[in-house]
Amino acid sequence: MQMTHFMSLLAKNQPWNLIIFMAIPMIMIETIAITEFSIIFNQQTSGTLRLVNKIASIFIGFYFTGISIYLFKNVVIPLTQTGGWLTWVDVAAVVINLSGVFFLIPLALMELGLIFKKKTEEEKIKIHFMLVSGFLVVGHIAMIFAMVDPSIISQTTGNMNMRM
Repeated sequence: MQMTHFMSLLAKNQPWNLIIFMAIPMIMIETIAITEFSIIFNQQTSGTLRLVNKIASIFIGFYFTGISIYLFKNVVIPLTQTGGWLTWVDVAAVVINLSGVFFLIPLALMELGLIFKKKTEEEKIKIHFMLVSGFLVVGHIAMIFAMVDPSIISQTTGNMNMRM
């Protein structure tokens, strides 16, 4: 069985890569999602849960941006330059995962009051919920692609020298 580059990255340097690239982002986004339900259900604009949600949103926005930059520079560019991608599924797993930054950086910027300043509190709650939901969907789709054995996509089990 062959692994995508995404799964290989998580499997290397155990347990650190798993913690850095998977556990921290997932724990943070799930914390945000769980607190989000309470905030929406109880229409909270302040309090401990709202503070946890805000801090986690700011943290994950910048943390995941850092991870995305690191992975783009150290995985995407080298694999693309060398034709090292295994199949389109391998590319999809990494690129879809990295696209999560488009949901998380606006989340952090909104919590810092840098964007959506003129939106009402209700509009901000809706935007926040959509950004969190978007990241959860993207993250799970990326994980599904990451778990596919690339050799079942192609008759070749080695490097396809896929040019991007």
